[in-house]
Amino acid sequence: MAEMSVELVAVERRLWSGKATSVVAQTTEGVIGIMPRHEPMLGQLVEGGVVKISTPDHETVTAAVHGGFLSVSDGVVSVLAESAELAQEIDVAAARRDAEGDDEQARIRARSRLRVAGYSV
Repeated sequence: MAEMSVELVAVERRLWSGKATSVVAQTTEGVIGIMPRHEPMLGQLVEGGVVKISTPDHETVTAAVHGGFLSVSDGVVSVLAESAELAQEIDVAAARRDAEGDDEQARIRARSRLRVAGYSV
């Protein structure tokens, strides 16, 4: 099975890096799927988006991603987010509170966090 190197990085830290068989991300141009040997590209990530990385071990790494870019070059996919959280790190109670607040930006991010954590919004 073909593989590619993937890095998921936020401004404050690296969330995940390793080999993957596919990456799916929400960009301003729509949802894009990346497979090994994808042509080089650069895409802008949406605010409150979701990134899913499938590994060769049939695991899925899922993250709520807030802004940034996705780059594909020479068999390497780099997801460079302004901020991001892995599914297992999400505080569901805090996300629910934020989803009901008055701040539109916070609501968008909270909905993304809840989707990644497995909750419908």
